[in-house]
Amino acid sequence: MAEFLSTTGISHQLEEIIRNAQERLWLFSPFLKVSPRIKQLLEDANRLKIDARVIYGKNELQPEESAWLESMTSIRTLFCKHLHAKCYLNENQALLTSMNLYEFSQVNNYEMGILVSREESQELYDNVYLESQRILRASDEIRVTISKVVSTEDSIESPGPTLALPGAGFCIRDQTKIDLDPTKPYCLPCYRKWNRYKNAEYKEQYCHICGDEHTTALKSPACRRCYRRYKDVLEFSAG
Repeated sequence: MAEFLSTTGISHQLEEIIRNAQERLWLFSPFLKVSPRIKQLLEDANRLKIDARVIYGKNELQPEESAWLESMTSIRTLFCKHLHAKCYLNENQALLTSMNLYEFSQVNNYEMGILVSREESQELYDNVYLESQRILRASDEIRVTISKVVSTEDSIESPGPTLALPGAGFCIRDQTKIDLDPTKPYCLPCYRKWNRYKNAEYKEQYCHICGDEHTTALKSPACRRCYRRYKDVLEFSAG
């Protein structure tokens, strides 16, 4: 069953959710100004290359906050214009709360929250997870940029774009985190299975870029949303 939390309990459980994440860590907060303690825990998650995503809803990031997020190569940062929900979850627990991921809130405000355990409240946790997925689909990745490649030999700019992407993509068959390469969207075990038949149009389950559930294939490894967003880069990679 769900557990009620006050301000101190929320701060503690937020740290526990980040610390105990093994597969998934999604943090939804309209306002971002992360405390040093939370930054330290997120840096650990970054080193472990967990599927970590920070989703915020107010375009007011301070330069130092932006620089810190940019340095977290395995943490994906997304912007959702109409985000008002505050929700923090890993693969086992979800924290629904009034508290932003904002240091002032954790120190000065009176906050309330509900902690949901997947083991004890499977249906409730699943509802939180499904709604979180919907918000993710409505969010825009802000750490992807397109730039020109400069030759190290003659400093002549190439017309081909490259991506400054997070550190991993996803296997389109089992969602395993792998290097982001649209020409190689399988992890090694899944590639070996695919290679038995070599059907480039065989339907798979996940987008290679965002990792969400979508119908994909070796021939078209990105969902429609990611394809539209990174069309020029994907076509350049394929060529």
